[in-house]
Amino acid sequence: MIMKQYIKLFPMLALTAAVAVSCVDDEVLPFDVAKPENIAQYEYLNNYDVLKSYVDRTAHPGFHLGGAIAATDFNTKGVIYELIRTNFDEMTAGNEMKYASCVSDDGSMNFSTVTSFVETAKEAGVTIYGHTLAWHSQQNNTYLNSLIADRTIDTGPVEPVEVEVKYEDYSTYTSFPFYVMGYTPEFKDGCLVSNYPGEWYQYFVADGIPTTVGEEYKVTAYIKGSTSGSLNVQFGNWGTLLEQTLNFTDEWSEVSLNFTGCPIDNSFIVFQPGTYEGELRIQWLRVSHIDRVSGIVTNEYLYQNDFSGTDYPGGWGNNSTFEIVQGAGPDGSAAMKITNPSAVNSWEAQMAVDFDTPFEMNETYYVSYKIKGSAEGNFSAGLQVTSDYSSGGEFGAVAFNTEWKDVTLSCTCGKEGATRLIFSFGDFAGDIYIDDLAFYTQKTGNTEPLTPEEKKDTLTWAMDNWINGMMEACGGYVVAWDAVNEAISGVDADGDGYYDLQSATNGDPSTNFYWQDYLGNEDYVPIVTQAAVKHFAEHGGNAADLKLFINDYNLESWWDGNQKLKSLIHWIEVWEENGAKIDGIGTQMHVSYILNEADQKAQEDAIVNMFQLMAATGKLIKISELDMGIVENAFGTGIKTENVTYEQQLKMAEFYQFIIQKYFEIIPAAQQYGITQWCMTDSPADSGWRGGEPIGLWDLNYSRKPTYGGFANGLAGKVVVEPSATPAE
Repeated sequence: MIMKQYIKLFPMLALTAAVAVSCVDDEVLPFDVAKPENIAQYEYLNNYDVLKSYVDRTAHPGFHLGGAIAATDFNTKGVIYELIRTNFDEMTAGNEMKYASCVSDDGSMNFSTVTSFVETAKEAGVTIYGHTLAWHSQQNNTYLNSLIADRTIDTGPVEPVEVEVKYEDYSTYTSFPFYVMGYTPEFKDGCLVSNYPGEWYQYFVADGIPTTVGEEYKVTAYIKGSTSGSLNVQFGNWGTLLEQTLNFTDEWSEVSLNFTGCPIDNSFIVFQPGTYEGELRIQWLRVSHIDRVSGIVTNEYLYQNDFSGTDYPGGWGNNSTFEIVQGAGPDGSAAMKITNPSAVNSWEAQMAVDFDTPFEMNETYYVSYKIKGSAEGNFSAGLQVTSDYSSGGEFGAVAFNTEWKDVTLSCTCGKEGATRLIFSFGDFAGDIYIDDLAFYTQKTGNTEPLTPEEKKDTLTWAMDNWINGMMEACGGYVVAWDAVNEAISGVDADGDGYYDLQSATNGDPSTNFYWQDYLGNEDYVPIVTQAAVKHFAEHGGNAADLKLFINDYNLESWWDGNQKLKSLIHWIEVWEENGAKIDGIGTQMHVSYILNEADQKAQEDAIVNMFQLMAATGKLIKISELDMGIVENAFGTGIKTENVTYEQQLKMAEFYQFIIQKYFEIIPAAQQYGITQWCMTDSPADSGWRGGEPIGLWDLNYSRKPTYGGFANGLAGKVVVEPSATPAE
C-alpha cells in the first residue's frame, strides 16, 4: 500500500474549502463545513494520493513527472512550491529561462532569477527541465537586429550618380514631332538638320522630359556644325527656363551642359542657333539626372526578372505575343521576346507588371533593362492607375535598334493609386527582345548591409554567448533541455513532402526573430546543440548526463496525418547528419477533449500514431506541455470553465488517462523521459494562455478536479475512478 502524504498549506488556503473541495491535500479543518450536493460529488478525489506516488518506478525507471510553473512563484516557497515539491519530480519554468527574460536591449544578460530558481530547486530536491535554449519567439529582437544592422562606412568624396531620363535618337524620325515655333528642322542622313541663315530662329529638340523641381540634370548632344559656333540652350518650361551656351565645332563631338535647380517637373529643351550662319546636325540628345549624394546608393527592388525561369510580364493588344526564348539574351542566356505583327498607335500594344501596393507619391522609381529589336523602334514606359488608366508618371520613350542597349530611366510618381508598371510598343512592327528587367527605388546613405556570411558569423557568436551564460547560471544542475523549440512550420513551400522550418517568409518577423533564416536550415540546430554540449561541460556538467530535445506542437495532428511529426523526424535526420546532438523529441500536446465523437476518435487515433512514430525513432520521448481544454467540435472555441458540466469533466479525465496510458503502452520504457503538466490550475479569465478555460488539474482555489483523478489513474495504469469508487492503492 502506498503511504499517503499531505501538504500543509497556509491558513488562507484552508478557507477555500468553504466554497470548494479537495484543496491541495489540505489539513482537516477544525470546524464543520456544510457541503452542497454539487461539491460533495467531488469528494472521491480526496482519496487520491499525490501524483508522483502513482508512478511505478520499477517499470518506468527513467520517468520524470513534471509540472510547469513560474520560477518567481516557486522561489517564494508558497503554495506553488509545495504543490510542485509534493506532486512532481521535475519542473519547467514557463518563461524565466527564455532569451527575452534574460537578455537586455544592449545585450547584457541577467540570470539572477535563474540562479535563485536552481538553488531553490536543489533545496526542494526537484530537478529542472530547461526551456528553452533556442526559439524564434520571445527573443530580444531589438538587440538581435542591432547585431546584424547595416554597418556604417566611410563613403569618401562625393561622386555624382547619372541616370538617363530622356533619349532622343533622331535617326528614327522622319517628321518633326515637337511643337513648331515658326521653323521646322529636317531629318536626313540619320540626323536632325537645321539651316536657317540670316535670321534669328529656334526649335524644340526634346519634350516631355520627366524632371523634379530643384534637381540637377545633364544635357548631352552629339553635334557638329558646318563651321564652329555656339547656340543658346533653354531647359525647363514656359516662363520657368534655365539657359546656357553650348559650343560646337565642325567635327562630330559630344557636348554636355549641366543645369542645376530644375524649375519644373515636366520639361522641354529648345535650341536657339540665333543668327548662326551654317548647317547644324545632331545625331542624338540625352538628358540625365545627376544625383550628387554622399554615401552608398542601394537599389531596393520591387521586381526583377532575368527570364531564366518561366515567369514573364503579361501583355495585350494588336495580337502581340510574348515568350521566353532560350539563348536569345546578350550573354547567350534566355530573354523575353515580344512580337508585334503590325504598327499601330503605341498604346495599342502593351505589357505590364502589376503590384498589390500603390506606389508612393513623389517617390522616384527606376526601371532598367536590356533591349534590342529586329529593326529600329521605340519602347516607352510609365506608371499607371489601373482604375481609370491614367498616368502616374512617365519614364519616356527609348529608341532601340538591332544591337543590345542598356537602359536606365527614372520618373517621379505623380498620382495617388498607381499600381502598374506599363510598357508601350504598338508603333513598332517586329520583334523586341528584353533581358534583365528591373524596377526599383533607391536608398542613399553611409551604410551597407552585412553579407549573409557576416550575419551568420555574428549570430553564431550571439547564440554561443547566450548558451554559455545560461549554462553558467545553471551550474550543471539542469541536465535536460529543449535545445530548440517549435522549429517546424506547417508549410511545404518547396514541395519536397516535408514542412519547412519556421521563417520570416511563413511567419511574423515583426514580433519574432528567426535564427534559422541566418544560421541556415541545416546548421541551426547543430550550432545550438554543439554550444550546449561545450558550455554544459565547462560549467560543471557531466557530458554523459546532458539530454537535448527538439520540442514542438501539433505533432498529434490528425488533420494532416501527423505530417508535422513526420517532417520533424526528417529534419532531425538532416540536423544529425550535420553534427547535431539530439537525444529526444518533446510533444507539447495542448489538446482539447472534443464532444463530437467522430472528431474525438480521429484525435485519439492520431495520438496513437504519434506515439508509434516517435517510438520508432529510438529517441527519448517527452510529453512536454500537456494541458487540456474542451470544445464542441474540432477547431471550435474552447468552452469556459463555468460552462463545463461535471459529466464533461469526467470525459476530460478519461482523455487524460487515455493519453498517459498510451504513452506508457507504446513508448518503450528506455525511451520514456516523462510527462509534464503545463497548467497546474484552470486559466484565469484574463490570462493570455487559454484564458478562462478548464485546463488545470486543480481549480483556481487549488482544489482537485476530476482531471486530477484521470491523470493519476493514467500514471497508475488503472481504470477511471468514479465518484463512488476508491482509487487503487
